[in-house]
Amino acid sequence: MDEILRIESLKQHFVSGKGIFRKGYIVKAVDGVSFSVARGETLGLVGESGCGKSTLGRTILKLYEPTEGRIYFKGKDITTFSPKQMRTLRKDMQIVFQDPMESLNQRHTVGMILEEPFIIHKIGTSKQRKEWVKELLVKVELPESAVHRYPHEFSGGQRQRIGIARAIALKPKLLICDESVSALDVSVQAQILNLLLQLQKEMDLAMIFISHDLSVVRNISDRVAVMYLGKIVELGDVKDIYEFPQDSYTKMLLAAIPATHPRDRTRKKSNRMTEYVA
Repeated sequence: MDEILRIESLKQHFVSGKGIFRKGYIVKAVDGVSFSVARGETLGLVGESGCGKSTLGRTILKLYEPTEGRIYFKGKDITTFSPKQMRTLRKDMQIVFQDPMESLNQRHTVGMILEEPFIIHKIGTSKQRKEWVKELLVKVELPESAVHRYPHEFSGGQRQRIGIARAIALKPKLLICDESVSALDVSVQAQILNLLLQLQKEMDLAMIFISHDLSVVRNISDRVAVMYLGKIVELGDVKDIYEFPQDSYTKMLLAAIPATHPRDRTRKKSNRMTEYVA
């Protein structure tokens, strides 16, 4: 396995409820997580809201400084990298957020948004950057005319395409998708997932796909990590996790997936009753 990312015993703890007369208490958002991701692989990270999966994604990118543990990227320990060192590394590690309305600058045109990564990293001339912006729009299947428009003029799915275009602008090696399709209609979700898979194949991207939706994760992932209360309780190939789950929490999550066919609904209900009687 050509490993690009390795996480060892990573922890991210926060102090909450602290005040003048209160010491506060520690929230263990991420509590001793370990896994690796290979080039071109998609690791699905699933769990209920509040389990720590989004915090884990941000900690990997060092948007939060880790409390404890190690982060290795392309074989290099980046755990103690300074903000200046991380700025250089950002070209290779990018994130697509859930809500593009919040992550995209609403005062900038799409052209300005997509040109910004090249400007920040001092790549290319003005003419070259404008050509690259056009190429990015083609990659995410948006019209060239989008360059002069603002994010609020687009639908949710189109805005997410803009967010993806910005994330892949500098040809990263790792892309973290944090609930990046959860706010979209089912039909639009499918389009965005297909786009991500297509870009992954073209760019040999490693992806961490964070979601609470197990059905979506199953369709895009090679392996799945199930997270509960800051810990990974089960990690394995998609088929093993979905067909032969070992952890009781994983089994509970899978049982909660809505069945699409009446026959499957009956079977699920029967299985739950059997488990209850047992």
